[in-house]
Amino acid sequence: MESGEVEVDALVPITWEDITPELARESGFDGVLDLIKTAKHGRGQNLYLVRFHYLGPDGAQPRSREPKSRQHPAGRPAKPRSVGGS
Repeated sequence: MESGEVEVDALVPITWEDITPELARESGFDGVLDLIKTAKHGRGQNLYLVRFHYLGPDGAQPRSREPKSRQHPAGRPAKPRSVGGS
C-alpha cells in the first residue's frame, strides 16, 4: 500500500456467531477458518468488527469503483474490513 492514512469508520463489538462465510469473504479472507486463524489473539473473549477506509497521501479517497454497501450482522450498513479478537 502506498503512503496515506486509514480512517476508522466504526469499531463494533460482535460475537463468534456473527462471523459468517460471507463476512469472511467480504473482509478479504478465503473463509471463516482463515479469518479466525489470522484474527484470533490472546484468549479471544472480545471480538470487534473494524470498519475503515483508505485515504490517499493527500487525505482524499483514491478514485476507484465504489464498494458495495454491506450490512453489519446487527443490520447496520457499513463496509467490513477487518475482524480481530483480544
